[in-house]
Amino acid sequence: MNNIPAIKLGLVAVSRDCFPIELSRRRRRAVAEACRARGLKIAEIPTIVENEAHALEAFDKLRAAGINALIIYLGNFGPEGPETILAQRFGGPVMFAAAAEETCQDLVDGRGDAYCGMLNASYNIGLRKLRPYIPEYPVGTAAEVAAMIADFLPAARVLLGLKGLKIFAFGPRPQDFLACNAPIKPLYDLGVEVMENSELDLYDVFQQAKGAREIKAVARDMAQELGAGNAYPDLLEKLAQFEVGLMKFMKANLGASKYGVFADKCWPAFEKYFGFVPCYVNSRLAGRGIPVACEVDIYGALSEYMAVCATGLPATLLDINNTVPADMIKSAGKALRGFKPTDLFMGFHCGNTPSCCLVGGGGLKYQLIMHRLQEPGKAPDVTRGTLEGRIRPGDVTLFRLQGAADATLRSYVAEGEVLDLDPKSFGGIGVVGIREMGRFYRHVLIEKRFPHHTAMAFAPAGRTLFAALRMLGVEDIGVNRPAALPYPTENPF
Repeated sequence: MNNIPAIKLGLVAVSRDCFPIELSRRRRRAVAEACRARGLKIAEIPTIVENEAHALEAFDKLRAAGINALIIYLGNFGPEGPETILAQRFGGPVMFAAAAEETCQDLVDGRGDAYCGMLNASYNIGLRKLRPYIPEYPVGTAAEVAAMIADFLPAARVLLGLKGLKIFAFGPRPQDFLACNAPIKPLYDLGVEVMENSELDLYDVFQQAKGAREIKAVARDMAQELGAGNAYPDLLEKLAQFEVGLMKFMKANLGASKYGVFADKCWPAFEKYFGFVPCYVNSRLAGRGIPVACEVDIYGALSEYMAVCATGLPATLLDINNTVPADMIKSAGKALRGFKPTDLFMGFHCGNTPSCCLVGGGGLKYQLIMHRLQEPGKAPDVTRGTLEGRIRPGDVTLFRLQGAADATLRSYVAEGEVLDLDPKSFGGIGVVGIREMGRFYRHVLIEKRFPHHTAMAFAPAGRTLFAALRMLGVEDIGVNRPAALPYPTENPF
């Protein structure tokens, strides 16, 4: 994936001047060694921060080393002012953690009191209005702190990805899709750039790519990817022209940003002018870490991208679509994996899920819903171009960050799995199980007025995404609560 940040971790130890500085130095080395044992590359900054001059010196060394994610490690009590000045100067993702005492044989000169020091640090963090990553239990041995750093890394990648992201939008939302509203101000608050364009601009992108030398190579790559699923070989060069056009547009318009995603108008007029549906091209870009959200869902594209950064894997955008029939549940047997009927739903979209996320890679088909509307009673033509198949079984995370109608940010995260069940339907589709989904659906998705689109990460990513949201200052985060924990709006009777 070349559309997400590469993280370069830096480790700075701090020391209160009334504690032995060697204690922090020795403990920092132990943390670095534990990181390397886990396969984590981390740069040790030799400066131990005891005062403000040291903080400035450490900052200069971090900058010179190209560090973009910082761990401030309280090897002992630590100086609350200088350590938080360093975090403030650094500007990027910062984690705070502290050292646990190692042995009862050394609790005089070897006692660091970092448990206490984290309390002082937290107060100064609040005074400076910083939002660092603080682990759930931020005090530990070297090996335990290395594990905390491993959790911090993908959260840092999410934050840095957003700071370098530009969303390219084409066209207004289709009629009756006001749910995919996209107030722009919260995006700027996150550091995300937005470039809104018209449907005519998108058509011009397509036309300008006509005859490009890359088209035939892209079409051959499509044919190789589809294999036996290539039902419409005559369509591939047209789809390839669209893909080449989008990539050229992105390269020409990233500007000051580093990473790009799309939110494109895909119906109803698209098919008449372009002569296909864009779903398969969208799936291919998503497979390379460049999500293309359907129906000009700008926050859907944002959410997909955050899922990509959190996991390092392709993501997709699905409708939280339909219930699972009782007879399918009854015949599921062990494949049901203990989920209740109300824990289940079908996640569906027309055909934008990457082939690597579909059982057998999927196949090139036509968009049945659009065909009903635009080509009733005719052989599929302009509605061809979906990638359809069953979403592969395994762990997944549903996620969305949304700018609400009042321009506040709210989000949800729920881990679950795609079951090994045949959905017996069309599109890119799978049977999804989320514990207590029925209550989550009512008291988070409906109650908080989330749209029907959800980003799906193909890994358990709740821990990372929740931490990233907290660092971004998002306060309203919905999760699927266990049965014993009611929602505030849940009827107790």
